[in-house]
Amino acid sequence: MPTDLPRGAIDCDIHPAVPAMAALLPYLDAHWRDQIVLRGIDGLDPTLYPPGLAASARPDWRGAVPPGSDFAAVQRDALDGLGSRIAICNCLYAVAAVFNPDMGAALATAVNDWIAAEWLDRDARLRASVVISLQDVAQAVAEIERRGADRRFVQVLVPAMTEMPLGRRQFWPIWEAAARHRLPLGIHAGSMMRHATTSNGWPSTYIEDQVAQAHAFQAQLLSLMAEGVFARVPALTVVLIESGVSWLGNFLWRANKTWRAMRAEVPWVQRPPAEIMRAHVRLTMQPFDAPPQPDMVARLLAQIGSDRMLLFASDYPHWQFDGIAALPDGLPEAMLPNLLTDNALDTYPRLREDPP
Repeated sequence: MPTDLPRGAIDCDIHPAVPAMAALLPYLDAHWRDQIVLRGIDGLDPTLYPPGLAASARPDWRGAVPPGSDFAAVQRDALDGLGSRIAICNCLYAVAAVFNPDMGAALATAVNDWIAAEWLDRDARLRASVVISLQDVAQAVAEIERRGADRRFVQVLVPAMTEMPLGRRQFWPIWEAAARHRLPLGIHAGSMMRHATTSNGWPSTYIEDQVAQAHAFQAQLLSLMAEGVFARVPALTVVLIESGVSWLGNFLWRANKTWRAMRAEVPWVQRPPAEIMRAHVRLTMQPFDAPPQPDMVARLLAQIGSDRMLLFASDYPHWQFDGIAALPDGLPEAMLPNLLTDNALDTYPRLREDPP
């Protein structure tokens, strides 16, 4: 199927999938290999995208099970097919949901070694995020330090729904390590499954779960801002991946309004929240949940107040857009260079310093 995209874009979100737990066994030490086999753990596939769900893969991107696990298909469809000069691999294997902190850290290391050997080594256009487990801060920092030396890793990846808000101080060493290595913090839709995925309890359907993800992103942004992370780590950039976009304008307005009335509580927040977030926060463009009318898209972008916050992403192989329109209608022509390439180069310093 053809694409509507100009060639040479930087795709900030594709999803290579671990085909099965067996693929990770060579990247685990003897103890954890034995434990995985002994316990019969056969998979940690993310529950957000069951393989048969329509959103899990565009029809012409189906084939491998789970979708995204066939390297040749990813090359054909996500790189050659979309004409991307760089694509960032965000592996959603659910290591963050493991309760044992040592097992979670071991599996995160295995996923990172697997993506480096099985994907990055095979195509110079690919980059990846460092997968970490948040349960043990010291081990998460150690994994960032270990993988930080490999400049093909350009981001640190965590889920949007966590055990506690990401601004809490016990997490600060992780964000400091990320900033030290010039790695943005990528927060991706998904859950550690420690709490109900809506504020009112557990939902009954996938549609409730997916729509409610936007609330989790808002809560994490407020936590990072109000707890003082951006004051403590001014070099940190945060990328919201699959958060949607249309909620942002209202969120920025409400955050500013409330801060003006309650700023005495957070004296370290010395600038309006909207100004802080425009400086530190970026969002990927799939799913682009704006109205279809071009004039409404223009109004939405005006409410956000910046053409530097949005990053192109195909969300391969997931299907968050109509037909083949990975680039939404109604975007101003003058914005496309920023959206397709320049914003990504500014967000991910390693892309500019180490081009493919």
